Amino acid sequence: MSRNAYLYFFPDLHPVPADQTLLESALCVALQRDELRLYYQPCIALATGRVTLVEALLRWHHPELGLLSPDRFIALAAECGLAGELDAWVLREACRQIAAWRSAGYPDLSVSVNVSPGEFVHPRLLGRTAMALRESGVGVDTLEIEITEQALVLDAATTLSTLTSLRKMGVRIAIDDFGTGYSSLAYLKRYPIDVLKIDKTFVRNIHLAREDAAIARTIIELARNLNLKVHAEGIETQQQLDFLRAHGCDRGQGYLFGRPVAAGDLLPLLRELDAKAGRYVRCDTVEP
Repeated sequence: MSRNAYLYFFPDLHPVPADQTLLESALCVALQRDELRLYYQPCIALATGRVTLVEALLRWHHPELGLLSPDRFIALAAECGLAGELDAWVLREACRQIAAWRSAGYPDLSVSVNVSPGEFVHPRLLGRTAMALRESGVGVDTLEIEITEQALVLDAATTLSTLTSLRKMGVRIAIDDFGTGYSSLAYLKRYPIDVLKIDKTFVRNIHLAREDAAIARTIIELARNLNLKVHAEGIETQQQLDFLRAHGCDRGQGYLFGRPVAAGDLLPLLRELDAKAGRYVRCDTVEP
């Protein structure tokens, strides 16, 4: 298009969706109205079949639209400047809840929390993390914070400082959806990382497609050489589980073990998974 051309914009032809307008106005008061919820998905240690960690997943119980997943409102929260407030609430609630479960008979259970990319460039994340741990009374080894590859390149120097401080506190750091974003082997050396999470897109056909199998094996081997743990997402079949376990993946989550559940439903799910632990450690892998 020529630089001398004119472009006309007519707002009436590009209306903001009605439900988005509703979400923008309602999100500002969702915290005050106690409409946010955390759901928890169990993560299994593949060597033992035992639950070692649960991932906290944010949901919004909208009074008119029902239960909303983060993809419906997280981008809006960032636009409205509320991402930090949501993250602070998630940290407090997840630590409070894990303290209750530890007291209820799961003393080694940990929790993984997703943090918005932009929060890693704000010093407030450190204070909010420390406060959440202090108020709940759980140790720093209880908490794992997930960061996306995108967040690593927003402000490299500040992010490195934040991650280093979190690590010094004793908080573990996991790279979420590894291999799907701004992948760079350089940051694995530069940043204080503890866990690589294999994205579910590589797990879906891991026992059928040689390419996906090769990617998963490479990530696992890379992590082992760097003394990192590997966590696979999206495990839905025993064949996928067998493959990952045979190749040294440390832990995983997915519908094979259980869908995300409300806090009140987690303890029954944990007891059910404890009873099934033996079946998850069988290994009949046929390498693709």
